Amino acid sequence: MTQKIVINTCFGGFDLSRDAVMHIAALKGITLYPEEDEEYKALGIITYWTVPLDMRPEEASPENWASMTYDERMAHNKTWQDATFDVHDIARDDPELVATVKALGAKANGQYALLKVVEIPDGVQWTVEEYDGREYIAEVHSTWC
Repeated sequence: MTQKIVINTCFGGFDLSRDAVMHIAALKGITLYPEEDEEYKALGIITYWTVPLDMRPEEASPENWASMTYDERMAHNKTWQDATFDVHDIARDDPELVATVKALGAKANGQYALLKVVEIPDGVQWTVEEYDGREYIAEVHSTWC
């Protein structure tokens, strides 16, 4: 038996296409409400809300971020996290992620990503390592400094 893990195999960084995010959400039974901010549209940044626009907490998109206190910012971050779906929070061995990358192939790749499903032996403790966004799987071991 093997473990299946998704990595990014090119310089840039792990990211998923809009189609891939929506596919994973459907497999998980999550309804998403994608929103492209005009300011970040050229960068391909999409916010995947888990609540419709009319149900979003006002605190999720403050206009006064710069003037907030530390505690207010922490409260904002919690509200934001509770109301959005972040692809970087998905475990790389998540079955829905693996299934999505296999099903969509190149259409699963984010803007600067080339995703691949890597298989390693069961029982290996692993971690994702990277250099400039290009990733590989490494076995976990002890290190000291």
